[in-house]
Amino acid sequence: MAKITYIEHNGTEHVVEVETGLTVMEGARDNDIPGIEADCGGACACSTCHVYVVEEWVDKIPAKDEMESDMLDFAFEPDPRTSRLTCQIKVNDTLDGLVVRMPSKQI
Repeated sequence: MAKITYIEHNGTEHVVEVETGLTVMEGARDNDIPGIEADCGGACACSTCHVYVVEEWVDKIPAKDEMESDMLDFAFEPDPRTSRLTCQIKVNDTLDGLVVRMPSKQI
């Protein structure tokens, strides 16, 4: 399990424990975290689970693959360094303490 902090655009924080093997998106969905819509259900076919990974975590999570990078082109105000799709980040013990911020809207 990993404790993950989801921060809404308005600053509201949600700290939840997410089971190993799930994605960061599934952790948000299972804990009713607002701001992550996940319209495609985790298939990396939309950008509605877009977040900004806080700077201290960017280099600690696995790199984006080409499909995720392409999908981020459709996200609202993507940042080349910190933007990620939560459906593509698999939870494991090394992610304990991960912090992500939601954009002001999802497209």
